[in-house]
Parts: sequence; structure tokens; C-alpha cells
Amino acid sequence: MSDSLHPEVPAVDESVVAAMKALSENPKVQKGLQIAKEQAARAMAEQVELCEVASPTFHEETRAKEIARRMKEYGLTDVTIDGIGNVVGVRKGSGNGPVLVIDAHMDTVFPEGTDVTVRREGDTYYAPGIGDNTSGCRALLQLIRCFNEADIKTEGDILFVGTVGEEGNGDIRGAKYMVKGDRQVDGYIAIDSFSEGVVVNGGVGCHRWRVAIDGTGGHSFVNFGQVPSAIHAMCHAGHLIDHLTPPAEPYTTFNIGTIKGGTSVNTIAPHCEVDIDIRSISNDELLKLEAQIFEALDAGVAEENKRWGITDPEKMVKLTKTQIGDRPAGARGGDCPVIQCALSAQKVLGIELTQYGPSATDANAPISKNIPAACLGSGGISEKFHTLDEYFIDKDSYKGPQLIFLAACMLVGVEGQKAMLPIKK
Repeated sequence: MSDSLHPEVPAVDESVVAAMKALSENPKVQKGLQIAKEQAARAMAEQVELCEVASPTFHEETRAKEIARRMKEYGLTDVTIDGIGNVVGVRKGSGNGPVLVIDAHMDTVFPEGTDVTVRREGDTYYAPGIGDNTSGCRALLQLIRCFNEADIKTEGDILFVGTVGEEGNGDIRGAKYMVKGDRQVDGYIAIDSFSEGVVVNGGVGCHRWRVAIDGTGGHSFVNFGQVPSAIHAMCHAGHLIDHLTPPAEPYTTFNIGTIKGGTSVNTIAPHCEVDIDIRSISNDELLKLEAQIFEALDAGVAEENKRWGITDPEKMVKLTKTQIGDRPAGARGGDCPVIQCALSAQKVLGIELTQYGPSATDANAPISKNIPAACLGSGGISEKFHTLDEYFIDKDSYKGPQLIFLAACMLVGVEGQKAMLPIKK
């Protein structure tokens, strides 16, 4: 039984598989695949080096400069840091072909000052950010070497991109910038810290709000009953929100993630604020639940003012809403050329499809713009990501770059094989 979180795996077009198999037998393509395997140790060493370059969301500059330096070292001549902080390296095709973006986000969830020194035990590497998403950066750079060292001639252009702001309140701002409309983008592959068996076909939409309730406040004894409490109002609202029932299909959720406010135990709180996370596979359901939550917040404020008979606008508690996150939802159908190429490349390389479904990644941005897109895995095994105990197991990690390399070759066209990716009108 399929649902929005676990959609039915689409049938793979056998003609695409056959073309992919023929492409994989091209001597230059074979060389590119072999380079990924032969350079696995080098790539893992690079993953360690990049992990130890701290890159918190909103402060990716140092890692960006290092990735730009390495892009140039590996043969890209057109490398820039764009207006939002993304590193963009262009590998030109022969002309008149489609433009494919391949990205890996450079940021991690860990704040400045976090110890990101990597500790190794056998094939396991321990450090905050070692998997998510330094493994993606490793795969991105390995892809450049596969294309250049194998002397692959493509019909279309490939943009290799290290993006900023994928995590948390970064709100996939780097990926959004890439597809905002001022450059040609016909297809998009985001690389994240999944195994090579994962294909992400859709984007989990996410709206985040910082909600504040403010009033005059007062002394808990002297002013009792005379002024409303911002905290009490938020408690009323929180109770109402907790009793909302979002649909299980399409899967839709809410969470009050943080709460703060008040001055002291004997002060009627003049301020309280919460951060609210609302998610859904469906943009329509996301907006419906958001509206219900806003109604609950308004009702909580009204209840607290009514509770004490406050009618003077100067003494009422009031609500302020500030959006701090907007990740659009969406999904690509099984006929999407990026998904067909990814699934076909898995078949040709003997990689088992272990997970197919939506997630919250950089791919949300192109998917929301109806650009053929998917998020694919960097290879290896990432565990306990977003925690200080994060670790990465270097098990066949070269298979991630191999998969993306082969799929990308098919999408942009290589050595007489026509590009499968259509040029967006």
C-alpha cells in the first residue's frame, strides 16, 4: 500500500535502461566510473578535511572559499561565488544542450565554536557534520574529477554548486537562489547524506513561524486581574493547537519547538514567543493547517483578554507573527527524466533501491518550480546526523558519485548519446 510518504516506485522505462547500459559501456564513461572507485580513499580524505572547516548555516564563507579553490584545482575554469554565497562552477557542454545543476549544501546545523575535529576508528569517522553534508560535498568534488579526468564531452552544461542555507532557518535559500529565474536550469540533482540506494522524488513543505504575544505586564500580586499575561495567552493557544488533527494522508504535521518569555516568577509576563514548525507533503494541506493554527493563536489571545475583562486596547495582549521559514512542497512524477535516469543508473550499476519518497532537501526548490529534479545520496552511511555524536561509515561510498555521474551523463548527453533532459521553454 502506497501513501504520500511511501509512494509506489514508478516503473522504469526499459528503453532508458537500455540506453543507460549502452552509455555505461562507452570507454570514457567507464573510465569516469572507475575514477570514482579508484579515488575513494582520496575522496574520503577530502571529506575529513572539509568537515574540519566549520560551516554553520549563515557562516559558510570559509568552506565556500575552500570548495571554490578545489573546483579550480580539479579543472573548472569558470568558478564564482554568487550573490547569496553559493559556489558555482560551470562545465560547458558543446552548445545548445540542457543545463543541469548538481548541488551539495555546504552548511551544517552546528554553531560556531563546535569542535569539528574528526576521529577515525577503522572505516568509521566521528565528528559533527561528517555526514550531513560533508559527504555530499565530497561527492560533488569527486564528480568534477570524474568528468574532467575521463575527458567527458557533454552536449549540455553542468553547474556544480555548493549551496548555502539548506539547514534550519537557512530555508534552502541557496537552492532557491539557483532557480529564481535569472539563469537557465533544465534539471537539478541535489546531493545529500543518504546512501546510494535512496531516491528522493518530492519535497516536504515546511512553514515556520515565530509568534510573539505582548502586553504591558505587571506585578503578580498587585496587578492580578488587571492585566493579561502573555504566557497565559500562549498557553491557551498551545492547548488549542495541540487538539488540532491534521490529515494522516497526505502526511501533515505541526510542532511548537521552542517557547520563551516572562521576566520573573512574580511578574505577569509582558512577552512570550514560540517557534512553530508546520509540514506537509501537500501545499494545500500545509496552508489549511497553518490557517487553523493562526485561528488558535487568535483565540488564545482573545481568551486571555476576555478572562480578565480587558477591553482597553492599551492593556490587551496582542499577537505578532513573523515567518522564519518557507520551504515549498511538491513531488515529481515517475516519468520525470531525473528520476528515470537515477533508477536506471541504479539498475545498470547493480545498486538496490532502498528508499523512495519525499524529504526536505535542496530539491524542494526546483521541484516547486516544476523543474525535473531529485535528491540522490552521496554514498556511504551517515548516522546520528544533527547530533554531536554524528558518524559516517565509509562503506562503498564511491557508489554515490558513480550513480550521479552515470545519471548526469544521460541527462546532458555524452559522446553521441542525445541528452534525455528536455530544455525548459
